[in-house]
Amino acid sequence: QVQLVESGGGLVQAGGSLTLSCAASDNIFRSLTMAWYRQTPGKQRDLVATITSAKITNYVDSVKGRFTISRDNDKYTVYLQMNNLKPEDTGVYYCNAARAAGRPLYDRWGQGTQVTVSQ
Repeated sequence: QVQLVESGGGLVQAGGSLTLSCAASDNIFRSLTMAWYRQTPGKQRDLVATITSAKITNYVDSVKGRFTISRDNDKYTVYLQMNNLKPEDTGVYYCNAARAAGRPLYDRWGQGTQVTVSQ
């Protein structure tokens, strides 16, 4: 299994921006569809955005126009640029490889990175 390490979270005011990074450990990364997920306390981990190996992107409706997923295959890294953040974006963000319909590929998750958006 590819090891994934997320970083870049923090505390930001509503309307602010953050960029998350997820570094993978293996060049298999190049062939994987990658995804960002968000988990809030007491809730399941939900899909936020995906990007295929051909850099085709997809987003859940709540983040369209505000978030941008991208990847650098040379650095084995996927990013999530988050603009105009809202309090409801608060949560722990995780990356994983994705299967059809955005289901996570790997059972083991990284530590995630906390994003907190204040009013």
